[in-house]
Amino acid sequence: MTATIALIIALLFGTAGQNSTQRYDDSEKNAAKAGSDANPTTSDVRSAVDPSKQKTIASDEAYIIGPDDVLHISVWKEPELTTTLPVRTDGKISLPLVNDVQAAGLTPMQLAGSLRAKLIRFIDGPQVTVSVAQMNHQRIYVLGEVLRHGPIALTPNMTVLQVLATCGLTQFANTKKIYVLRSVQGSQQRLPVNYKRLLKGQGMDQNITLKEGDTVVVP
Repeated sequence: MTATIALIIALLFGTAGQNSTQRYDDSEKNAAKAGSDANPTTSDVRSAVDPSKQKTIASDEAYIIGPDDVLHISVWKEPELTTTLPVRTDGKISLPLVNDVQAAGLTPMQLAGSLRAKLIRFIDGPQVTVSVAQMNHQRIYVLGEVLRHGPIALTPNMTVLQVLATCGLTQFANTKKIYVLRSVQGSQQRLPVNYKRLLKGQGMDQNITLKEGDTVVVP
């Protein structure tokens, strides 16, 4: 009788141990799988992010200085060289010590480097900062039944609705037939604008973000 009880106990504990071991093994496998899912391998990351497709926008978005732009030039600890001045129509600026310096066609950082290279002959380790106070060389044009005609300085992300609000419309303006003329690869593209719908918050795809050289026509 005692031997039978011992055998039953051994069988019970043995089965429980196997079940416990099995559950432990399963939990280890699940944890390993979860860890693998939470921490993708290097190959997974490389396949998800292709470096060749990553866009470098710094060079594309760097502002190019042009004639009529207004620049603020700061030379650290040199107040007589710190000034705000326009870029002349010939694309140059004039500063004490260095006289005429080409500015148009350069980014602010490039101009700062050019000024630094010229000032180093007169100042020990000059620190030059150039910022654009006014962007005037990029323009759009407004024609027709508006209160203010002619060229307007283009500011970043300027929309046709902002331009119309700035210029104002006459009482004769056909607000349903406004359009933007844009030069695309040598041909003129006509982009319709329904001003009345825009005021109602409708057809907002017609609130066009303007580009340099665009002409807004109000019939």
